[in-house]
Amino acid sequence: MSTIEERLSGLGITLPEPAAPVANYLPYVVTGNLVFISGQVTLGPDGFEFQGKVGTDFSVEEGAQAARLCAINILAQLKAACGGDIERVRRCVKLGGFVNCTTEFTDHPKVINGASDLMVEALGDRGKHARFAVGAGSLPLNVAVEVDAVFEIE
Repeated sequence: MSTIEERLSGLGITLPEPAAPVANYLPYVVTGNLVFISGQVTLGPDGFEFQGKVGTDFSVEEGAQAARLCAINILAQLKAACGGDIERVRRCVKLGGFVNCTTEFTDHPKVINGASDLMVEALGDRGKHARFAVGAGSLPLNVAVEVDAVFEIE
């Protein structure tokens, strides 16, 4: 059985340094054995990516790539919340996905699958979770997707 770090490496993913908050909030809160990760956006190594609306500026597939990037940032915050030992993760409890889209767009679940799929790829069965996926008229910095998460840790 491979570790989370080995799975991520096999996927070609190196977790970035977790982003610092840009306002009066925390990037994550640990309470008891739960970790609440604040909404993560499409911040990549060269700055913000996927800025625009899914349905006009981006396809469903590109939206899913944006959600996957959000999930990578979630895992980076999670690792920090675990004191650097991401193997402490017992399960992903819930993901919440927001899609910056047109009013006619209805494929929100397909977009947020990008984040959900990565959780299962990285965490195995521990990555299966409850979820919501909704559309939004706008998101901060005009990013296409924002995802938050709740995890259970040891």
